[in-house]
This record gives sequence, structure tokens and C-alpha cells, in this order.
Amino acid sequence: MMKRIINSLALALLFTGLTAQTADEILKRVEQNLSSDNRIFESSMTIHGVRSSRTITSRTYAVGDKQAFTEYLSPAREQGTKMLKLENQLWIYSPSTDRVIQISGHMLRQSVMGSDLSYEDMMDDRRITEVYNASLAGEEVIDGNRSLILELTAKVTDVAYYSRKMWVDAEKFVPLKEELYARSGQLLKRTTLSEVVSIEGRWFPMKVVYKDMLKQGEGTEFRITAVKFDQVIPDHIFTKASLR
Repeated sequence: MMKRIINSLALALLFTGLTAQTADEILKRVEQNLSSDNRIFESSMTIHGVRSSRTITSRTYAVGDKQAFTEYLSPAREQGTKMLKLENQLWIYSPSTDRVIQISGHMLRQSVMGSDLSYEDMMDDRRITEVYNASLAGEEVIDGNRSLILELTAKVTDVAYYSRKMWVDAEKFVPLKEELYARSGQLLKRTTLSEVVSIEGRWFPMKVVYKDMLKQGEGTEFRITAVKFDQVIPDHIFTKASLR
């Protein structure tokens, strides 16, 4: 009897180790698709409000998870607005007031131009494996695609979402859906990713729909219209002088 118990425990420990290893491997493959040393992309953000929708276009330059510069291109009301991220600091330039404002503290939780994304969402571009521990929770079919379900729990304190549930395409290793939770277990946001294409040897979703579960509206559709990875980006772009 004791030998059976020991064998059962050994098998359970082995299975747990394999499961954790598999979850980590899945997450690393997701990162290989989504992360890059740097990128330049153009995008449109359509905010679906309760009564109407509006679309904002922009161009972004990003290096790793430390530097990012975004310039809004349209509509005329938003044109010329710029955002600069350096490490954990964020500045915004508004052409209508000709002022540069630093966004910090509780202000990072505010909505970006009325969208379902917060400044905090845009700021945190760290690799997922640096921020979360992963475990494999099962499988599910989404739109005909077999997906692996990962449960992620924060291993750092400076994170907007304590836990996340991610459905990963089992063949392309790109997230298809994600749920973001507070420490209390409350569902804060839901995202769906689609229009996955092959770009420069990686699978990449060109469309993401964000839904803040705590606000009204039909969510925010974020669409990549052009993207290039591992480009040469001049250092002067990531300076406060570039805001003006």
C-alpha cells in the first residue's frame, strides 16, 4: 500500500512538472511571435461608444519594453497629439494647448481618448514570462481552431492585472482570446485577437478588440494597418524634444 502511495505521489509530481514546463514553453512561443527588439507600426483605433463610434489613427515607434513614441495622425481634432514613454514614465503633448503633461500615479488608470484601453495598458509592454507564472488549464475550440488555455498569475507587484486567462492557438501560438482579472477575482477586461498573418517569420494578430467590463459601449477595435520589426530607429525620436 505504501509503495502504491509513493508511486502515485511520484507520478503526480512528474505530471505537475511536465504541465508547468509545457505552459512555460507555450508562453515562450507566444512571446517569440509577439515580442521584438523594436517595431514601427501604423494603426487605427475605433472606439465604439454607447451612441456613436470614432476612429483615431496613429504611428508608433517602439524599442523593447522601455521606449515608445506615438504620434496621432487623424482625425483633425487629435492630429499632432504625441505620447512618449521612457522606462516607467509617460508624457503627452497636446497641440491645442501646446503643453507637455506627465501622466503618473492614478492617472495611468484613466482611459486613453475614451477607449477601453488605459494608459497603464499601453505602458506595460514587458515580456509575459517576466511578469506571470503560467499553468496549463485545458483546451477549447475557438472558431474552429484548437486552443490551449493558460492561467497566468502575477509574480511581480507592479502589474495592472493580478491574473489572466489566455486561449492560445495550438498551431500558431498566438492568443485568440484573453480575460484580465483583479486580485479579487473580478473580470476587468476581455480581449479577442484575430486576422492572424505571417510577417517576417512570425504569426501576428492584426486586429484586437478590447472590452472594459466596467464601462458601457461595444468595446474598442485596435487594428494594425502596417508593421515592420527590427528596424533602425533614430535615438532622437525617444526624447522629450520630439514631443514638440
